[in-house]
Amino acid sequence: MHQVNSIALVKVHEASDVSQAQSDVVLNDKSTGIIVPGQVLEAAVQVNEQRYILFLTDDIIFEESLTIALIDVHDGLKEIVHLGNEYSTGNFADLQVTDDSVDFRFIGDYIWTLKVSDSPRLRLPFVSDPKGVKREYGLKKYITISATPASENVS
Repeated sequence: MHQVNSIALVKVHEASDVSQAQSDVVLNDKSTGIIVPGQVLEAAVQVNEQRYILFLTDDIIFEESLTIALIDVHDGLKEIVHLGNEYSTGNFADLQVTDDSVDFRFIGDYIWTLKVSDSPRLRLPFVSDPKGVKREYGLKKYITISATPASENVS
């Protein structure tokens, strides 16, 4: 995996009181036709030749949440994970990309770690993600997310 600058967003729908803004994903100055929730692209990470992880926000000062979208340029939107809580705000920072994971900071004093699998994995509904992570209901997932207190990562 590696961070890329070849992706941009073009807003197609404004945010409303009940929904996020919607944006078209543009790769190498060409529309992909993939619509994602969010209007600010914080970072993009290429997973493989056709898959990307997008870190998206809505530019809301006091209640910012992070939307993480896994897209496949040939197969569209694969998964969305939301990170945040009502009345709390985060600041996306300290992106670190390795061959098999992505680390970043967003809410609290935590290092968030993402891993992406090539094929869907079983998602047990009663096995929870870290606090603040929200997903659509379903039994499969591509993205695994964990959070470690930053103090545990200091060597």
